[in-house]
Amino acid sequence: MSCTKEQVNLLFKYYKRIPLRQAAAKAGMSINTARKYVRGAPPGGQSTPRNYLTRPDRFAGHWEEICGLLKNDDGLQAKTILEYLIDRYPGVFNESHGRTLRRRIERWRAQHGTGKEVYFEQFLSPGKQSQSDWTDCRELGVTIGGEPFPHLLYHFILPYSGWQSVNIAFSETFESLTSGYMKAVSELGAVAPDHRTDNLTAAVKDSRDPQGFNERWVGFLRHYNASPSKNSPGKSNENGSVESRHHGLKTALDQTLRLRGSRAFRDIAHYRTFLEGLVRRLNDRRESLVLEELQVLQPLPPRHWNNPDECTASVTPFSVVTIDGSIYSVPSRLIGKVLKALVYPDTIKLFFGTVLVQEMPHLRKGERKIDYRHVISWLVRKPGAFAAWVFRDEFFPSVVFRRCYDRLLEHHSSQRQADKEYLNILNRAALDGEIKVETALCQILLAGLIPNEELVKERAATKPASPPDITVLAPDLSIYNGLMQSRRL
Repeated sequence: MSCTKEQVNLLFKYYKRIPLRQAAAKAGMSINTARKYVRGAPPGGQSTPRNYLTRPDRFAGHWEEICGLLKNDDGLQAKTILEYLIDRYPGVFNESHGRTLRRRIERWRAQHGTGKEVYFEQFLSPGKQSQSDWTDCRELGVTIGGEPFPHLLYHFILPYSGWQSVNIAFSETFESLTSGYMKAVSELGAVAPDHRTDNLTAAVKDSRDPQGFNERWVGFLRHYNASPSKNSPGKSNENGSVESRHHGLKTALDQTLRLRGSRAFRDIAHYRTFLEGLVRRLNDRRESLVLEELQVLQPLPPRHWNNPDECTASVTPFSVVTIDGSIYSVPSRLIGKVLKALVYPDTIKLFFGTVLVQEMPHLRKGERKIDYRHVISWLVRKPGAFAAWVFRDEFFPSVVFRRCYDRLLEHHSSQRQADKEYLNILNRAALDGEIKVETALCQILLAGLIPNEELVKERAATKPASPPDITVLAPDLSIYNGLMQSRRL
């Protein structure tokens, strides 16, 4: 019951001439509240606290025992204590007494319980520190090419201004840490003198040692004239600025995906462009604070730190190499060669001697990237190998090519004949361009025709446009003479 003095005055004014129910409605209160005021409740709306119990106190004779249990271990829950009492005193206590016991224990803790940890809010100074951490984004439900895309986001922020940068990652490794940091400071154009992380193994070798950082991490930050710092073990609040902004970032991502109407992306590059656009809009709102920080941040070094892992990779008779647990195809001319691989966080460069022979994206461990262009010419000569080939699924560059193969299987009496025709079409894609052949296949399938190499070649052929007829008119020199005469005048 909580009503203003004006409501109470209105109640008594109307109650003099109309029934109580109508007076209560005009005063804006319930009929039960109105009855209490009429029966003598004070006008302030607060009843006098009662000093009596409405039912027997079940815990009166056992309260000292309960207090003893709490003093021995303040972490005991009310439910645990009630179960103890039910077992110890059968017939006295039951589950219905739990609510009363919880309230009594809460009051006891407020008066006699142990003190809780106090957090001290800190003033944030511009340009003093940057922070970073990873956040799991599986809950966003993003898909790439129709497949679920479980991933992390490396999240970098400036605590004072809230400026942030993100980078797609798949594990909390040294490579994703350094690549995310380099990307962030490149976008910012400056460096904070201190960078705070939690006790991740990519940066910390001994969480109990205040200076227990990995030498590679210390050397990396030294290149940027910055020093590493970390929060105490189990104290994520010491890295709280980035921790607290994880939720805000993922909420913004989720809402933007809802507005977009789809969580599906064609490829990682498409998804990365989406992320960058969102983060750019969020940073634009903090422009004034960012400009304030840029006045005191340190300049970038002349060049970025780059220290790729170096290893060797032997090209197998299957025209593939294995690097970091992932399989990559290479041109068949390199079979039997030993290549030098420079493994960067995002890319891998393969060298034969000093010659760069291939550059490809760095895949997650266990994945594989087979480019049909590397071996298609040999498969055309050996079509029988296609049916049971371990990399067969990688030879369907898109859904259109898969539909083409299925149509061929339906049409031809033998799988070998369908395989041979499909490999000829795929070879045509390697020669004339995948997009042209895919467009031609779409037209053929929509027309209900059976794909074959000659039909695809005909549809994919680009006919040069005939040059337009151009008529060049001779200039009228009399116009020039007229201009010269007017100038003399």
